[in-house]
Amino acid sequence: MISPDFGFPNSGIKESPLIAKTLKGIKPLDQGMMAKARAHQDNLTKPRGSLGRLEELAIKICGIRGELHPKITGKRVIVFAGDHGVVEEGVSAYPKDVTAQMVLNFLSGGAGINAIAEIMGAEVEVVDVGVDFDFPDLTRLVAEKIRRGTFNLARGPAMEVEDALEALEVGIERANFARKKGIELIAGGDMGIGNTTSATALFCAYLGLPPLKVAGPGTGLLPEQVRRKARVIAKALRMNHAALSDPLETLAALGGFEIAGLAGLYLGAAKNRMVALVDGFIATAGALAAIKICPALSEHLIFSHLSDEPGHKLILEKMGVKPLLHLGMRLGEGTGACLAMALIESALACHNQMATFKSAGVSDRVK
Repeated sequence: MISPDFGFPNSGIKESPLIAKTLKGIKPLDQGMMAKARAHQDNLTKPRGSLGRLEELAIKICGIRGELHPKITGKRVIVFAGDHGVVEEGVSAYPKDVTAQMVLNFLSGGAGINAIAEIMGAEVEVVDVGVDFDFPDLTRLVAEKIRRGTFNLARGPAMEVEDALEALEVGIERANFARKKGIELIAGGDMGIGNTTSATALFCAYLGLPPLKVAGPGTGLLPEQVRRKARVIAKALRMNHAALSDPLETLAALGGFEIAGLAGLYLGAAKNRMVALVDGFIATAGALAAIKICPALSEHLIFSHLSDEPGHKLILEKMGVKPLLHLGMRLGEGTGACLAMALIESALACHNQMATFKSAGVSDRVK
């Protein structure tokens, strides 16, 4: 995983009691419980290590939850939506109106995440944290709009630091609310035209990467358009250079409301000892921002899949994490993370339900 020592001050965090309390509440994984879980795995009726990453998942979840036989009683995907001022620079193949249109599509059950979540038995929650549209009073929409989209990051900071703090708080609050409702397995999703540009800028700033190595087609840009996108990101990094020595200020300068909301969700999930799945390219940007703010978070997260967005493989390698799935997906919305819920449940089913050599009367391996 990422090194815990970034040398970044957390300026501004102290301005939010909720965030400060959340960070203080994020504890290391329970190593003692993980040792017990590993011993339990070695006593199950199978060759040791034969379930591969399912065994690793089960052991990690025992450490997250602090339980030898954890169970999942509730699953939820929380989709954060926000618009981006940088679309003014021609960095997306779709108009920004699509953000609001897709929010309505989520609410009516017509999106990819709706279909996959139904199969997985997961709830879908949609949060308007910064869409440039005035929605009617919709009972299924969580209305937490901070502002109608970010500013253009190629011309200055995308958000005020106070905006970023508020978006982080929204994510934390959604995690807290979900836990109170019995949710134990949670995933974050995203919707925001232009957000691959914002995410790429964050990756470049946090990991010291050149934009051309990370920028990709997003919603379907042609090669020349991708090069233009990289130039816009390079300009944004220059324009916001003074903010890039602090993780919170970096998030404010280059991020989006939905990315900050995702970051807050992961922080809140870890504090509540929930199993948190990170989706693809955009969600990874939120996770990285949260890890930069709170390095202790890194061991809590489970990265669900490798996005087909070209830069994602490099980013995950730099972060030192290995995703569970590689299906050529790049939809976002939390779809890859939702699919990975099946692996989480399978890992726990084997861990909790398989017989031991002794209970089944099966001979263990020769010593």
